Amino acid sequence: MLFCGGVIFVDHYRINGGNRLSGEYELTGAKNAVLPILAATIVTGNKSKIKSCPDLSDVRTMLFILQELGCKVTYESDGIVVDSSTIDSYTISESLMREMRSSVFLMGPMIARCGKVILSYPGGCEIGLRPIDIHLSALRRLGVSIKESHGFLECTADKLVGNRILMDFPSVGATENAMMAATAAEGETRIINPAKEPEIVDLQNFLNSCGAEIRGAGTGEIVINGGKSYHEIEHKVIPDRIEGGTILAAVAMTGGNVLLKNAMPEHMSITLSKLREAGCKIKEGKDFVELIAPNRLKAIETIRTQPYPGFPTDMQSQLLTVMTVAQGTSVVTETIFESRFKHVEELRKMGAKVKVDGRTAIITGVKSLTGARVFARDLRGGASLVIAGLGAEGETIVENIHHIDRGYDRFESALQRIGADIVRA
Repeated sequence: MLFCGGVIFVDHYRINGGNRLSGEYELTGAKNAVLPILAATIVTGNKSKIKSCPDLSDVRTMLFILQELGCKVTYESDGIVVDSSTIDSYTISESLMREMRSSVFLMGPMIARCGKVILSYPGGCEIGLRPIDIHLSALRRLGVSIKESHGFLECTADKLVGNRILMDFPSVGATENAMMAATAAEGETRIINPAKEPEIVDLQNFLNSCGAEIRGAGTGEIVINGGKSYHEIEHKVIPDRIEGGTILAAVAMTGGNVLLKNAMPEHMSITLSKLREAGCKIKEGKDFVELIAPNRLKAIETIRTQPYPGFPTDMQSQLLTVMTVAQGTSVVTETIFESRFKHVEELRKMGAKVKVDGRTAIITGVKSLTGARVFARDLRGGASLVIAGLGAEGETIVENIHHIDRGYDRFESALQRIGADIVRA
């Protein structure tokens, strides 16, 4: 996939709701898998070709950071080649760090490769505090010295030594950082209570294909034997389960039907279960999901976000939005991020009946939403407002859509292919 040389943000989407979405939709590579894999190319000191790489603003930011560090990045028709043999810097600019949360992934690989990294605290969507204490604690267990001053972190390690890392919470990013740093540690590292997301498994598969020795990703313990040598590889990123869930939610919202191609249904099982509970008919195959929505959705009694394999926090906003037009009352509890109901205020402008009490939202379904001008405050909340607009009566304007560009590859074009009346304006 070819990328443009810079990031251009367009102000808003214009949506005319009421079309039933139908057709075939092919998933792109997973945002939450490709970002740590791109960071992991630093570890190898070789050329790595990453295939099925989505064209997202977050991906471009990560590539800009890699280039700033001295990596050579080549865009090919079927993927991106990163040559990390030419790294000549260990400092990451504050401006790029603050563009996205996922820049925190660079601590582990930079320590593994260079023994040092200087960076600021990462930015990204304002969906909660998301402290990086778990990342820092894991790195310290491997022998990393960390100095914090004036918003910057200086991480150094003369020698990394394998150790037992017990995580207080199964943080995805901390698990991935620890895995990447441990590849350069002397001896064995055991990560206890790691995150189990499919993206962790994909990172393990990438590193092992390069020459690392890691086992246990997706289970309650990951074991890394460090100090291995690496070679060039090609790696295809897994399909994006959150993109898939978002499209299914949009189709359910509009009473349509869709064949989701290049999908891994086993990664989406809890989302599919909730959509079935809402009355959707779903058929699963090895690499596809087919959904047929009812004329009127049924309320989902409870949705509670949990670490994988529980219901993903990245799908909470979308399913909450779908429930605004379901028959009955739904209760959504957000246990991961404390500020992930910011889209609710915008949904109320469209006629949704949602009451928020702390980390719980109670949704009383209405017959339909009405188009309005709304403002995206984060990535998944922004996608949920697009879903609301697709199912609403009349015109909806979704502003501040640069957040959406962080996680969806040409979102409006993809939706147009299944019948959505949506344009950038």
